[in-house]
Amino acid sequence: MKNQKEETTETSLSRRKFIKGSTVAIGGALAATLPIEKSAFAAPDNTLKIALIGCGGRGSGAANQALNIPVRTQQGGIKLVAMADAFSDRLEGSYKSLAARYGKDRVDVPQDRRFVGFNAYKEAIALADVVILATPPGFRPIHFEAAVDAGKHVFMEKPVATDAPGIRKVLAAAKVAKEKNLKVGVGLQRHHQKGYIETMKRLHDGIIGDIVSMRCYWNGGGVWTRPRQEGQTEMEYQMRNWYYFNWLCGDHITEQHIHNLDVINWLKGSYPVSAQGMGGREVRTSKEHGEIFDHHYVEFLYADGSRCNSQCRHIKGCWNSVSEHATGTKGRVDIGGYRIRDLSGNSIWRHRGRNDADAYQQEHDDLFAAIRNDTPYNEAEYGAFSTMTSIMGRLATYSGKEVKWNDALKSTLSLLPEKFDWNADPRVLPNEDGYYPVAVPGESTVL
Repeated sequence: MKNQKEETTETSLSRRKFIKGSTVAIGGALAATLPIEKSAFAAPDNTLKIALIGCGGRGSGAANQALNIPVRTQQGGIKLVAMADAFSDRLEGSYKSLAARYGKDRVDVPQDRRFVGFNAYKEAIALADVVILATPPGFRPIHFEAAVDAGKHVFMEKPVATDAPGIRKVLAAAKVAKEKNLKVGVGLQRHHQKGYIETMKRLHDGIIGDIVSMRCYWNGGGVWTRPRQEGQTEMEYQMRNWYYFNWLCGDHITEQHIHNLDVINWLKGSYPVSAQGMGGREVRTSKEHGEIFDHHYVEFLYADGSRCNSQCRHIKGCWNSVSEHATGTKGRVDIGGYRIRDLSGNSIWRHRGRNDADAYQQEHDDLFAAIRNDTPYNEAEYGAFSTMTSIMGRLATYSGKEVKWNDALKSTLSLLPEKFDWNADPRVLPNEDGYYPVAVPGESTVL
């Protein structure tokens, strides 16, 4: 398992079906607007063409993993043929790194196939068989819908949205992707990590009995900030500092803690029915920290009455943990530590994982194998429901109230700007002193 620094460092090239339905309609009218057409397959020479949408650290890492597959498995050719990003400097930096590593034969992206701007994704998607979506998460529903509409296979980073309307858009497009026989991977790599898989198998087989309580953590010191530059519009500033604005990031409970919440949902084979919690800003309170909290605590209630206590924190010098745990009627488990004990504390099973494959690589290996072998593969639904779990947690901490799953998923409150343009205003703006409004529990309206 990657450590926290590796998973939150934007410049690194290393990156990263349990739900069958929902109690809420997922936008059937939207799904009906997407045409059914033949799915994308490899070219006659067995080369799969990739388009990278979002060329920051995560996108570059995902492209690196995809390009690495033939070297490791000799399954056939894979070539990067198009790149798109809102910022030309991000795109050019990514291109240079990937071309230096793999050569221009495999990173075959001349200047006329490098697209910049808010609509650049459309041109890149049109040129590929497989699309990698790795922009800030707020754009994910729009880009996923466009890729499915165009009949492309997709790998999309987590989280897959930042608000409920985005989740509904993803679920509608996921339905169409299944109808089109498109393969969809989501960057929740623990599902491809041998230690997690082996541990979860034993838990589902009942080794610790009925699960009665869970807890999970993503506690650490936080991530980067980027100072405001002279001449930047508000839109550019927020895009450059996407981690600190909810329309782009969803707060760190969604951007990071989704991994741990997803593991708990995987364990339960379901998603929570309600959430209540608390949170705020104690340390990360400067202008550059935008509107997000620096700590969240949420108690998630599942339909069977069991509860998950969840923590995520961005405060240096505190107790840190990135982990998931559960207690059953017969024992306890450190899920990410791959260790199971009985109720007396005696070890009854452990996966040591010395020779396990890199899960970030494995998730791409598995997706591309499904494309080549034409086997069913669609992770969009559980990616969407785990993302929605994290969003519900944020709604609970921001409001200070109990939030019900159905109410949260039906919310029509959109965080996205009305217009995507460098001179357009996002919905959240700074005051005359440069500070952004922050949610106040007990006062803020979130649904």
